[in-house]
Amino acid sequence: MRIGFGYDVHRLVPNRKLILGGVVIPFELGLAGHSDADVLTHSIIDALLGALALGDIGKLFPDSDPKYKDVDSRLLLREVNELIVEKGYRVGNIDSTICLQRPKIAPYIDDMRANLASDLKIDLSAISVKATTEEGLGISGSESGVVCYATVLLKEF
Repeated sequence: MRIGFGYDVHRLVPNRKLILGGVVIPFELGLAGHSDADVLTHSIIDALLGALALGDIGKLFPDSDPKYKDVDSRLLLREVNELIVEKGYRVGNIDSTICLQRPKIAPYIDDMRANLASDLKIDLSAISVKATTEEGLGISGSESGVVCYATVLLKEF
């Protein structure tokens, strides 16, 4: 078994979509980034890559490469999953936490989980997505950005 930890943060800005786990969430602000800035998916990608000591999302998909401009992060997740399978592993489970003050995202969590499970070709029960505020503290509490943490377990097959 291999364990990985991922962390990502993106600034909230006007004129961008708020995308988390491949779900567009209605809100007046979105996340700034070279890709779609899906902070949840990015943290999971980093955790998956970290579990196999393959670097991070920026190494594999550099923001200096124009082909990743506004790319759907779910495509990147599927590519990383193929790499994991090539290395002889599969995802056992994922636990993630999204930190943001608003909007409330509880109504969208099941769709996020379904997207991630589909992209990784694993059972929905293996994906945990939680949300919390930071009680007005920090990056997410001040509403300047969204932070996400993820832990993954990979199993050899």
